[in-house]
Amino acid sequence: MRCASLFTVMADVSAVDNMKNYQNFQGTFDKIDREQSRYPYCIVWTPIPGLTWFLPFIGHMGICTSTGVIRDFAGPYFVSEDNMAFGKPTKYWKLDKNKVYAGGSSTWDAAVHDASEEYKHRMHNLCCDNCHSHVAMALNLMRYENSTSWNMVNLCLLSFIYSKHVSFVGFLKTWLPFLMICGVIVTVTLAFKLQSATLDTMNHSG
Repeated sequence: MRCASLFTVMADVSAVDNMKNYQNFQGTFDKIDREQSRYPYCIVWTPIPGLTWFLPFIGHMGICTSTGVIRDFAGPYFVSEDNMAFGKPTKYWKLDKNKVYAGGSSTWDAAVHDASEEYKHRMHNLCCDNCHSHVAMALNLMRYENSTSWNMVNLCLLSFIYSKHVSFVGFLKTWLPFLMICGVIVTVTLAFKLQSATLDTMNHSG
């Protein structure tokens, strides 16, 4: 009896250890690695030179697999893998895999794969069917938050609100051009007003 009890306790301890090891493995598996550009269960974003400089809420978007590999609709009939168009992400929005309708990484990955395969057969349209639309299709296929109403508009807005910058350098890449343009506009406007005020003063003095 004592041997049987001892074996039972040892089996229970082994089961607990295996569960802890599995949880630790899952935690490592889901961990973000900025240096390798691995963002598991994330939507990622990077600026589009020229366009983002003037409209900082508009940029290029991709969605990552459960292992963090980026898939993005990079151009006509082309969905990139692990090589994001316009450079590495500067912002990411971490989603909750438990909000996937069927749950689990397999459903997430299947949705990302199916959306990517579909967009390999689509023409890229900046205004109507673009990188945001590709991400929206993936979310709709997995029924994230039990919704099939994801689209480029709400993704653009929610990503702008909830995304985090990957680093201070990412923050600068996102905002510095826009702030510099704003600074130039403000400087030119103030200079013009100062010149106008000076001319008015001289005219009144004359």
